[in-house]
Amino acid sequence: MKVPTLENHRVKLSLLDLSNYKHLSDIAQQPNLVQYSPSKIDTPEDLKEYVQTAVDDYYHNTAIPFIVFDKQANAYAGCTRFGFINWQNKVMHIGWTWIGNGFQGTGLNTHMKFLMLQYAFEILEFDKVEFRVDERNIRSRKAVEKLGATLEGILRKDILLLDGFKRSSCCYGMLKEEWPTIKTTVFEGF
Repeated sequence: MKVPTLENHRVKLSLLDLSNYKHLSDIAQQPNLVQYSPSKIDTPEDLKEYVQTAVDDYYHNTAIPFIVFDKQANAYAGCTRFGFINWQNKVMHIGWTWIGNGFQGTGLNTHMKFLMLQYAFEILEFDKVEFRVDERNIRSRKAVEKLGATLEGILRKDILLLDGFKRSSCCYGMLKEEWPTIKTTVFEGF
C-alpha cells in the first residue's frame, strides 16, 4: 500500500517508520502524553517498540501510522494513526494520537484530523471512521465531539492500562454521509 503524505498549510503527515521516529524521542518523554493509553513510549526502547508495532500493523495492511510535522512551529510534534482498518467493511479507527505539550491547544490536532478524515472518506471511500477514547479523558472526548463525531456507546472495562486500571472506552463514530456537512461546518476555512 502506497501511503501519500497528507499535507496542508499547517501540518504534514508522513509515514512513521523506523527511519524517522527518533524525531519524537524528546516529545515522547514528556509526562502524561499517553496516560490514558495502554502504550509506553517514554524510553528510547519503549518508543522504538511502539513504532515497530505500528510498522508491523502497516505491513499487515491494518494500520497507517503518521509522524506529525507542525509547519507553523517548524518542528516534529508527535504521531497519529489509522488503525483497525477493515478493508472489507470499509471501517477504520483514527487514534494513537499524541502530540507534545507545546502543540496542544494550538489547532494542530484539528488540522491533522481534517486531513485524515478527508483521506478516509474522499480517497479511500470508507463508510465509517471510529474513535475510541478513555471515558475519563474529558479533553480528548471534547476534541472528538468538536470534530462532529457521535458518541455511539461505552465499552465498559475493555482495556487494561499499564498501571493495572481497566479503562472504559467511549466509542465515537462518523459516517461517510455525514462527512460533507461536517466538512463544511466544522472545518470551514480549511
